[in-house]
Amino acid sequence: MKVLVATEKPFAAAAVKGIQAEIEAAGNELALLEKYTEKAQLLDAVKDADALIIRSDKVDAEVLDAAKQLKIVVRAGAGYDNIDLEAATAHNVVAENTPGQNANAVAELVFGLLVYAVRNFYNGKAGTELMGKKLGILAFGNVGRNVARIAAGFGMEVYAYDAYCPKEAIESAGVTAVDNQDELFKTCDIVSLHIPATAETKQSINYRMVGQMKKGAILVNTARKEVINEPELIQLLGERTDLKYVTDIKPDADAEFAQFEGRYFSTPKKMGAQTAEANTNAGIAAAKQINAFFKDGCTKFQVNK
Repeated sequence: MKVLVATEKPFAAAAVKGIQAEIEAAGNELALLEKYTEKAQLLDAVKDADALIIRSDKVDAEVLDAAKQLKIVVRAGAGYDNIDLEAATAHNVVAENTPGQNANAVAELVFGLLVYAVRNFYNGKAGTELMGKKLGILAFGNVGRNVARIAAGFGMEVYAYDAYCPKEAIESAGVTAVDNQDELFKTCDIVSLHIPATAETKQSINYRMVGQMKKGAILVNTARKEVINEPELIQLLGERTDLKYVTDIKPDADAEFAQFEGRYFSTPKKMGAQTAEANTNAGIAAAKQINAFFKDGCTKFQVNK
């Protein structure tokens, strides 16, 4: 079977070597398309691919139409909104992600952003500490659990809400489970977002929700920019000069957010999974999942129906 790694932003060299070793050990062939600049290059490369590994690359109906032999596509990472799931299903292509492989990297970035924020973006003025602050985690998946683990080391009080995770599972991790999202925002000094971009969550972090937070609160977003209602958050930041917003996803309205100097920060590009370790882990996990699919039909991480 031919496995194509198509990455506009390539994996680290060590990750590619690991992927190649996994694929070839299973008797499959590896092909690389790195740093491509036009979609036409991807369309040409997928023509004879049986499997596809991507990062933030888009796999839409046009790509799937071109990939006549494609049976599985794996997004090396947790998010998979760059894959058209309906089109994949229509083409009888299994779509998977690699949950958990980037979790520690994203969680560590949360605290990098938080320390930067509470110390007033290192502007020389006295800031505050994280110890003793109430941290709210919205969604208690792989990343949320790692955030809770690190927060314990900072001496924070940790709360979480996840509509799909039992309270018992949250509390078994030493975290206080709250009954709903509103309670989380009302209770905590800091809320860290780890929800996917779904029909239910898009635009859900809005004026009303964030407006419930305490004076001096901080909102952290290392999830997806689509979950933020940008116009409403801009309005709220304009009205409440005590609030801060930090993210590793540059908003569409970045220029408007920039007016809140000293209270807003965004990394130049999505940085959560950008570590050598996460890069390698996710790539090798994708290769292993493809091998398992071809060997015995395993679809444990399938995200389409």
